[in-house]
Amino acid sequence: MVLLEDFQNWVIKLLHLDPVAVTGQDYVAGPGMIIFAKVVFVVYIVSLLFTTFYCLMQFQLYYYYLKYRKKFPQDPPPLKPMSDDELPMVTVQLPMFNEKYVVEKLVDIIMKFDYPKDKFEVHVIDDSNDETVEIAQAKVQEWKDKGYNIEYIRRPHRQGFKAGALKDAMPLAKGEFLAIFDADFEPYPEFLRKTIPYFQDPTVGVVQTRWEHINQEHSMLTKLQVLPLNVHFTVEQLGRMSGGYLLQFNGTAGVWRKQTIDDAGGWESDTLTEDLDLSIRAQLKGYRIMFLEKLGSPAELPAEMNAFKAQQHRWMKGGAETARKMLPTIWKSGRLSLWKKIQGTSHLVGSTLFLMVFVMSITSVPVMHTFHLVKQNWTWVPPKIFTYFMVGFLSMVTIYFTGNVSADISGKSKWELFKGFIWRFPLCLSLSLGLALHNAKAVIEGWLGQKSEFVRTPKFNVAKKGDVIKKGNYIKAKLKPQTIWEGVLMLYFILAILDGLFFGITEFLTFHLMLAVGYGSIFFYTLRHLYSK
Repeated sequence: MVLLEDFQNWVIKLLHLDPVAVTGQDYVAGPGMIIFAKVVFVVYIVSLLFTTFYCLMQFQLYYYYLKYRKKFPQDPPPLKPMSDDELPMVTVQLPMFNEKYVVEKLVDIIMKFDYPKDKFEVHVIDDSNDETVEIAQAKVQEWKDKGYNIEYIRRPHRQGFKAGALKDAMPLAKGEFLAIFDADFEPYPEFLRKTIPYFQDPTVGVVQTRWEHINQEHSMLTKLQVLPLNVHFTVEQLGRMSGGYLLQFNGTAGVWRKQTIDDAGGWESDTLTEDLDLSIRAQLKGYRIMFLEKLGSPAELPAEMNAFKAQQHRWMKGGAETARKMLPTIWKSGRLSLWKKIQGTSHLVGSTLFLMVFVMSITSVPVMHTFHLVKQNWTWVPPKIFTYFMVGFLSMVTIYFTGNVSADISGKSKWELFKGFIWRFPLCLSLSLGLALHNAKAVIEGWLGQKSEFVRTPKFNVAKKGDVIKKGNYIKAKLKPQTIWEGVLMLYFILAILDGLFFGITEFLTFHLMLAVGYGSIFFYTLRHLYSK
């Protein structure tokens, strides 16, 4: 007991803790420690306020989602049905880069569209530098020999990446409308028949469909990815459309009015999220995006951690780049009300949430030990101030429950969905917390304007549990310093848990446990997938 008390007192002196709460001894903190406590507290509260504000803005979308679904239990029909004679010409664009595992399946599925054969053409826009070139050319020729209107388009360079490919292919498109699919998508045969009629409304510039998930049961990683995606393709997209806010084309599984792209200034490659960028510019020109929640388009989720992190990096950095580029234009726009500008800002700074979460996570440990000094010196700070921010967490739980259980998008029973949600949601939240370092780095790069290559998300034609990931040359076995830091942060939060238990400070225990699990999972699976055969 003497040794334990000596060790305890040593830690107290080292960390400048409050011995009154721990040992009953008197202790007076120095001015430097008080300043440190105040600074850390302010940084923590600012990041917590940002996170809570974002959650409440999402909760408003939840309100509009419920309002819309009460009025339209199903997606509203287009103005009127269209006969085959009335259907317009459509160009289906398939931009790709090194997609040898999925290109044949994609082309076969697209060519089976239930649309008049003479009223749609397919352009395979291939920037590949591997076997995909020969595979794609052979598949295109196969369907061409059958009398279908399909062309293989290849550029001499990969300038501008996906945005550049779509821009360069625009003059070759004969269609009045452009349907775009990434290589891992498997749209249903009726896709064009169900989307094109909505363009009878001249204000509709884009029709976007909901992503479905071919391989969501493949692994724990794919099971957890589904949750935030389902929220986006239910509450967020439909809520924004219902409230008249800015929403987005998701880069694939949607159709553009060709004139809309031209009027908005065309595809631009100065951000990694060219789809979000063009979406904002099109809506500021007066066009609407029609989102169809009930029309799904199946696709493959990243089944490998390093592929998943590459996708996250592109989305988060691109989101910050688009915010940096478009926020001034949004706030100068005469088309948007003040509240729509605020919601649009919340939308564009969504990726910055990870930076705030990272800051909040790191500072939570010193705040745990120094908050008593803040209360002593700032008497206006409520003792239970952190409790008030639970409103943001409860909003998030409600939204995730709606997007993954209440929304009728999977065909499963509500009870089965609820049982899965109970254990998947905490793990999903932990995974998101564990991505904070990785995504925060991407966000900082985006805000600072640091340019980087468009890194594609590798597709492996993985559909069900047990399917093998054929990495080939698509994922290089290279250990990054960031991965080491993720392991360090795992240890940091494990120590924070032990620290809290040792001193009886349990307010942050659940938070630190989720962070330890999150960073541990990211660290473990990154290494496992990196060095697996």
